[in-house]
This record gives sequence, C-alpha cells and structure tokens, in this order.
Amino acid sequence: MAWVILVLSGTLEAVWATALGKSENFRRLWPTVTFAGGLTLSMAGLAVAMQSIPVGTAYAVWVGIGAVLTAAYAMLFGGERATVIKVLLLLGVVGCVIGLKLVG
Repeated sequence: MAWVILVLSGTLEAVWATALGKSENFRRLWPTVTFAGGLTLSMAGLAVAMQSIPVGTAYAVWVGIGAVLTAAYAMLFGGERATVIKVLLLLGVVGCVIGLKLVG
C-alpha cells in the first residue's frame, strides 16, 4: 500500500508543480488553490509512504515520478519542445524508478 501512496504522491507532485507555473506568481486563484492542495496532499502521502519505505528510496521515486510527469505534461500541452533525446532521458528516469522498486 505504501508504494501505491508513493506513486499517487509523485503524481500530485506533478500537479502542484504544473499549477505553480500556471499560478503566475500566485496571482491566479484556481492554479494557486490547486498548487496548495496538491502540495499538501503530495507531502502528506510522501510522509505516509516513508513510514514503510526507506527515505532515500521514497524521495528518489517521488521526485522521479513528479519530474517525468511534469516534463511530459509540458511537452504535450505546455509548448515545451519534445526531442528524441529528452524522451529517452525521461525513459531513463522511469527505468531508474522501476529499478529502485525492484531492488528494494
């Protein structure tokens, strides 16, 4: 169950990071609300997951999931240019996250 919570928390990291970018320095209400809620739930889930998963592994997986999803969202919907090398590097991060689960 801790791993499910950790994956959901990593996903929420991407939500709050994206919302932060859309908040225009906290001047737009709904992106700011989304940022605050996503950040709170993401951190709470990370804290719960760390009760069962070692801190280094949990944090690396959380950051990896959040970074990959944030970058992928930006490439798909945010106007960031996707290149073959960027996609391959993101897949490398995904492979590392999966590896941490498998060796854990």
